[in-house]
Amino acid sequence: MTICNWPLAERPREKLLDRGPQALSDAELLAIFLRTGMQGKTAVDLARDLLSRFGGLRALLDADQASFCEGPGLGPAKYVQLQAVLELGRRHLQESLERDTAFGDPAAVRAYLSARLRDRHREVFACLFLDTRHRLIACEELFLGTIDGASVHPREVVQQALAHKAAAVILAHNHPSGIAEPSRADKAITERLVEALMLIEVRVLDHFIVGDGEPWSFAEHGQLQRSF
Repeated sequence: MTICNWPLAERPREKLLDRGPQALSDAELLAIFLRTGMQGKTAVDLARDLLSRFGGLRALLDADQASFCEGPGLGPAKYVQLQAVLELGRRHLQESLERDTAFGDPAAVRAYLSARLRDRHREVFACLFLDTRHRLIACEELFLGTIDGASVHPREVVQQALAHKAAAVILAHNHPSGIAEPSRADKAITERLVEALMLIEVRVLDHFIVGDGEPWSFAEHGQLQRSF
């Protein structure tokens, strides 16, 4: 039976319009993206098969082009569409931070940083430069390291803060291991950056470490030296 023959309340598109996207399962959302199934399989059946093959939604969305295109019913066009959808989501989160007070909504900051950094295979150190109302001016990935770490230079962070005329910054980096806990090196560079930025009266609001779960916050764990 094709999806067109299903009861209206069970069809993914109609269900989304009636109850909202949060009411749909991963397979139903993926089926809307796929649009069509294959011979003998509806789009929902195909979506379930893909989720099973990749081991879940995250692994499917994180797959590289070669792995993604090996899936039945998938190809370069679908891969391009998926990457465009994911990037739209990241930009939507970024625009939300640009409009609103970033530090006033830690959940939004966490969501944005997770979307941007969580699945990177190398360690990336980024800075969110904020204005006097703590709205986002820019997010820059300043240092790219190996899977073991990144070399962070306070002078370059200071230079970018001055270039953006930032009043405050939020620091962030990912741990490719997935374990979002600070190392001794993480704590040391945080202290150095706080001290360096203090000299130009730029406040460090927080330093997030992005892993598999909830990003780890220096400020919330009382491990951030107050700059002023």
